[in-house]
Amino acid sequence: MSGALAAHAGALTDGLDALGLTAPELPARLLAFGELLLKWNRTYNLTAIRAPHELITHHLLDSLAALPALADVHSLADVGSGAGLPGIAFALARPDLTVLSVESVGKKASFQQQAKIELKLANFSVLNRRIETLRPADLPNGRVEAVISRAFSSLADFVRLAGHLARDGGALIAMKGARPDDEIAGLPDDWRVTDLRPLAVPGLDAARHVLVLRQG
Repeated sequence: MSGALAAHAGALTDGLDALGLTAPELPARLLAFGELLLKWNRTYNLTAIRAPHELITHHLLDSLAALPALADVHSLADVGSGAGLPGIAFALARPDLTVLSVESVGKKASFQQQAKIELKLANFSVLNRRIETLRPADLPNGRVEAVISRAFSSLADFVRLAGHLARDGGALIAMKGARPDDEIAGLPDDWRVTDLRPLAVPGLDAARHVLVLRQG
């Protein structure tokens, strides 16, 4: 392949192998998404990460490292999704997963819509709305099994803004850097952490954690 990411295709493939993601078409589809993001980013400033090798590690592999937390999830909302991460990466890696991306910034939502079209992502849709204005009836198929955020807000704000979008018995999944013990302590009394695990992101020497929150 050609493009800015061509020189880093091996690093992506090695990283996916380390994560246990071995679908033969996945590397090429992720690279196509990455090239589109780099192209749009030159004009629309979708992400602060511009170096091709960092897009591989800090965006694509960083997102996909959290995929095991969604093992039993088949409908997902990604809130505050920015340039479509982790939602588009998940949709590419899991064709059986229905992903709704919620993004309030018009240019970022437009980019995601273009990615959906160019990548032919039938399991992905984007909603250009502020999360605090959403009600379950606004979602295409109603409430989802899980809602995910990546460095979106504090855990307490995440619960307050998005908790009502998850089905009864559903989960909120928060992707964080360092283990957020102070935020955990600040959760409302009716929410609890049911899973907290560190993530090893190939090629990225930084703390990463994923938390699963449930009500009750």
